[in-house]
Amino acid sequence: MTTATRRQLLRHLCISVALVAGAAPIATLAQDRDTVTIGYAVSKTGVNAGGAGMTTTPNYQLWVADVQAAGGLEMPDGTRLPLEVIEYDDRSSAEEVVRATERLATQDKVDFILPPWGTGFNLAVAPLYDRYGYPQLAVSAVTDKAPDFVKRWTKSYWMLGGGHDYAGSLAQVVSGASADGTINDKVAMISVADGFGIDLVTAARPAMSDAGLEVVYDITYPAGTTDFTSIINEAAASGADSFVAFSYPPETFALTQQAQVAGFNPKLTYLGVGTSFPAFQAANGENAEGILSLGGIDYGNEQNIEYRERHQQVTGQAPDLWASVVTYSSLQMLQEAIRRRGLDRDAVAEELSTGTFDTAMGQVTLQDNQLRDLWLTGQWQDGKFVAIAPADRDGAGSAMLPKPAWQGQ
Repeated sequence: MTTATRRQLLRHLCISVALVAGAAPIATLAQDRDTVTIGYAVSKTGVNAGGAGMTTTPNYQLWVADVQAAGGLEMPDGTRLPLEVIEYDDRSSAEEVVRATERLATQDKVDFILPPWGTGFNLAVAPLYDRYGYPQLAVSAVTDKAPDFVKRWTKSYWMLGGGHDYAGSLAQVVSGASADGTINDKVAMISVADGFGIDLVTAARPAMSDAGLEVVYDITYPAGTTDFTSIINEAAASGADSFVAFSYPPETFALTQQAQVAGFNPKLTYLGVGTSFPAFQAANGENAEGILSLGGIDYGNEQNIEYRERHQQVTGQAPDLWASVVTYSSLQMLQEAIRRRGLDRDAVAEELSTGTFDTAMGQVTLQDNQLRDLWLTGQWQDGKFVAIAPADRDGAGSAMLPKPAWQGQ
């Protein structure tokens, strides 16, 4: 054998060894995994902790418990892999949720990232999910820009509708009550200066006008506001029978209590996030009666009934009556997409975009990466937060107006 021949054989041998070595990690990833790693950053402390602690974190805990009880996430070949969970407290800070999300993607290298709570925070992290190729199941985010976002971030999924959905539904309720003489056509409206409040009030202004209503009071307030005395007094002086607040939970609770103290009792009261929390009804008792908000549920939906019972059993608390079931259903969709397509995030994203899923909400098929079959307006009636719109949807209740006077005044 010549020296040249020996060199050629050695070169071929080295190439073969390199190919085998390069293939080894692929085989390990595909066949020899022990767990699937799930990560998330969510507000455990700070001003957003109340909302996240009601709608987001308990459903993450419930889903993990259900997956683990089943032996793990099922793969396309029928094997199951248990979950490993990495969680961070974003401390209700937009900067921190961005840092934590990047850490999950680049340092922890988790398989999938679950989204944070809140419209603003989901918008803050969306570019990171897109950059690192993670599907983003944005549940607690209300935005009219979702159709644009899904073009920019093709693996993003917007599960709670847009401001025009909720504002248009509310305008119909107000205009219907005005048309039959129950209330006048004047509306006092306030909104939190955040992504959620901006989206809702921007949609509500033309929706009210198109419905023949007059917005006679319209201001924004900074997130974290605690004293609404002047706002309540000005709204009361506006002559409006309808008071609308696109608010976050701390302000929703504060507005309700301060309105009672001030004797401000509009015939139609619509408050924002937090109204659908069981804690809202518990804190206000009979004074929750008649208050409107986003969401609501169909109390005759058997899948939702089973979900709420399971939520109570596992987490020790009742879910909210708007976005909680959507949160859990989005996780069921992720789970089923993984069962069908494995751990390839591109394939899972494609399945989420095109597949049909059985969930706690019922059967779900997304439209252009958006959930469009939603309850838009609910009202506290006899201790239940009943879905009343869309009025033509099966299971919808009817609005009860005017709102009863505050008790104990």
